[in-house]
Amino acid sequence: MMLRVKNLESGYDNIKVIRKASIHVSPGEIVTIIGANGAGKSTLLKTITGLIRPRDGEIHFDGRETTRLSTEKIAFLGCSLVPEGRQVFAPMTVKENLLIGGYLRHKRREGRGEGDLDRIYGLFPRLKERENQFAGTLSGGEQQMLAIGRALMGGPKLIMMDEPSMGLAPLIVKDIFSIIRRLRDEGNTVLLVEQNARAALGIADRGYVLETGKVILEESAAELLKNKEVQRAYLGKEKKEIWER
Repeated sequence: MMLRVKNLESGYDNIKVIRKASIHVSPGEIVTIIGANGAGKSTLLKTITGLIRPRDGEIHFDGRETTRLSTEKIAFLGCSLVPEGRQVFAPMTVKENLLIGGYLRHKRREGRGEGDLDRIYGLFPRLKERENQFAGTLSGGEQQMLAIGRALMGGPKLIMMDEPSMGLAPLIVKDIFSIIRRLRDEGNTVLLVEQNARAALGIADRGYVLETGKVILEESAAELLKNKEVQRAYLGKEKKEIWER
């Protein structure tokens, strides 16, 4: 098992956000977590990566308990997060952002990451075209590509993505999700938090529905797409029309 989260509780100050949540991700899967705003999706990812300390429960990554490890140690083990809002280093070039992502490989004595640049540029040709451009001048879609590329430069065993479609035009969203599917096809493992439920379930193997911090449903992506309650709550007609344009 690549990731196993058991009875996790987490939150901020005196506010409990995640309530006895349990999920798992197997190697080579795309698993998506869907839910409304405020359901706790981002909090769950931040707790897995150590950015938020869990109050209770267990987290196991790649056969090792990581519940109380620091963010740096969890990242070193191969768990990478593409954060919500992209958070690229705006005053640095595209290439410099990517090479920073390769620091983990260097720390693990796997090289400095320069050799992975060609792979990233193959996935995202626009980044190659703009490698000497400052990241802060890129479009939103290009910054999202850069954030994903930066995470991949570290050679992660699991890549977690927090709302990669946020604020992007539908055509760019399709490009991003095509890349995520390609990553899975190449053997990568992906945990995807996404409010665009139809798009996420369209590429995922399995999915979880998170509601007020609790996992209320786990099914294959195909079953979730057919589920009437999921359709009513997350797959409305308007969302479908936007995605299919």
